[in-house]
Amino acid sequence: MKHVMVDSPIGSLTLVGAGDVVTGVYFPNHWTRPDRTAFGARDDAAFPEAVRQLKEYFAGQRTVFDVPVRADGSGADRAVWAEIAKIPYGATATYGELARAVGGLPHEVGAAVGRNPLSILVACHRVVGRDGKLTGYAGGLKRKEFLLELERPPASERGQLW
Repeated sequence: MKHVMVDSPIGSLTLVGAGDVVTGVYFPNHWTRPDRTAFGARDDAAFPEAVRQLKEYFAGQRTVFDVPVRADGSGADRAVWAEIAKIPYGATATYGELARAVGGLPHEVGAAVGRNPLSILVACHRVVGRDGKLTGYAGGLKRKEFLLELERPPASERGQLW
């Protein structure tokens, strides 16, 4: 295992993994971050493609990630994460919609979303409450709001003048 720290507009991100496979992306004060001793040695040259793609994403130049990832979890968790991965850039889905897709209950889906170890790369910030309200996010609601706003189309593309 190894990790690298990546500066971003929402704080320093920690990318964790082995070889070229990313197994975790964590925020400062991440709710479900494992103990730092599990991150392995710091390697500032680790995961160069993931680092590049994250920088492009934050610069508004990337809408899809294509780096090798692996998320360890139960079969139910992995099913939820697979559904999250289908939510397109700039779109959202509700916990209820994900629950219907995987055959679970919304609160179970919410727990699985909270355990997603690949924040941003598997865009759990795109999951919202049934009325579109922002609900829990392992990185905090301010980060979730920032990421959704980053993905929001310009006003001109939404048919607005401003």
